[in-house]
Amino acid sequence: MGGGAFSLLTSHFKPTLEVVTILVLIALHVGASMLLSAFGLHRLYLAREYRRLVRRRFRRRAECAPEPWPSVTVQLPLYNERYVAERAIRALAALEYPKELLEVQVLDDSTDATSDVVARVVRELRNRGVRIHHMRRAVRTGFKAGALAEGLAKASGDLVAIFDADFIPYPDFLRRIVGEFDRADVGMVQARWSHINEDHSLLTKTQALQLDAHFTLEHGVRAAKGFFFNFNGTAGVWRKQAIRDAGGWQADTLTEDLDLSYRAQLRGWRFVYRDDVAVPAELPVEIAAYRQQQQRWAQGGAQSARKLLPIILRARLPRSIKREATWHLLTHFTYPLLAFVTLAGLAVGLTADSLAARWVLAVDGALLTFAMGSLGFFYGVTAEARGGRWGKRLLLVPAIMILGAGIALSQTMAVVRGLAGHRTPFRRTPKYDIAAATDQSWRTAAYRLPVARPALFEFLAGFAFLGAGALEAMRNNVLPSGLVLLFGVGFICVGGGSLMQALTRPSE
Repeated sequence: MGGGAFSLLTSHFKPTLEVVTILVLIALHVGASMLLSAFGLHRLYLAREYRRLVRRRFRRRAECAPEPWPSVTVQLPLYNERYVAERAIRALAALEYPKELLEVQVLDDSTDATSDVVARVVRELRNRGVRIHHMRRAVRTGFKAGALAEGLAKASGDLVAIFDADFIPYPDFLRRIVGEFDRADVGMVQARWSHINEDHSLLTKTQALQLDAHFTLEHGVRAAKGFFFNFNGTAGVWRKQAIRDAGGWQADTLTEDLDLSYRAQLRGWRFVYRDDVAVPAELPVEIAAYRQQQQRWAQGGAQSARKLLPIILRARLPRSIKREATWHLLTHFTYPLLAFVTLAGLAVGLTADSLAARWVLAVDGALLTFAMGSLGFFYGVTAEARGGRWGKRLLLVPAIMILGAGIALSQTMAVVRGLAGHRTPFRRTPKYDIAAATDQSWRTAAYRLPVARPALFEFLAGFAFLGAGALEAMRNNVLPSGLVLLFGVGFICVGGGSLMQALTRPSE
């Protein structure tokens, strides 16, 4: 009898529980959509502020020779960079600066033939009178942060310029930058990244537009309004005292550059952004390399948010600085929100009645339309700032959205790992000395990434999303959600593209 009564109760309340579950899903879906829209509004704010305050300030500044010229140590951290190491070292040796005040440190943690290349080039340059040091560590403790810290301990310069292996500074880079340090409170000067292989493929064109927006709009507005912004790990110059005062390089996040930047600014050091000084660099040509780079930035960003946000929110800072720092440090949280909105909307569409499905479809449609509009304006202003036409580069906005959807789940996992405090190795992005659009030498190069398993999962997941969208449409007699279609196409493009590239690459 007890069992019969229990069955009667559960059968009586089952419809109510289903309704409650669906209502909760809809409420969470709407809430997450509103948060995503808030990030979109913030993009519009940055674009508006750039057009209102910043764009007229970005002109080439006259060189201002400091008195006296400061001593500079240039650091080049390397790990297995056989294709670009020599190019980078020669570019640093060619910097136009008083020789007695300039030294170069090649911080070489390589485990392959890169070290032989470095030793040969360093020996040649030293014989020509260049103050250059080839520094090797027995153990790669702390990865890039550890290498920079060890080099800093032996650096003779008052200023420290840092470049990754795929960056090629122009000879006048230091002469145009060091005058900023005449102000005693300036701790770091960041230059803009430019791109030597932007026209190589749709992938590199998309990355170039994203990075142009990050530097010109985000850095430009934050620097102009006195907000915190970050050193990007390369193409920048630090005051050595600022690094030490902030606690030095620390390896407890995968974005040691972001971490140190905020710690230094919390100590009162002022940062300067120079949009008129560009340093060319190589963009990843492989989807797998792009994904790995984005995962590192997402996980490191979440680690830095977990570490720094409580300190920032407790600090005696203007509310405007705290607010912008929060937006900045939580940037990668858009991926979990996007994934949740899509999955929650799909769950409602597959389980609820037609009315609930249509409500979710309307919210998704509004969100997708707003996202297209805000991204279009954001990247349109970026194109205008870089001297291009809106129309040509706006054609890349759908590609940016498809690419973002295709990596959304892997980015979500990276953010979760960062929030959970999970420690993973620093995985560098492979570089192949690619410049020309027709250069396909990377297809037979070393440093192959293990892409097959995640790529195959994403490729199959894309068809699963398209199938679920079709099922949702048939069940409720409505068009499938635009977000579900976006995820399906994104997974197929990213996963399928990775698989195609993997089939053309030999194992090392």
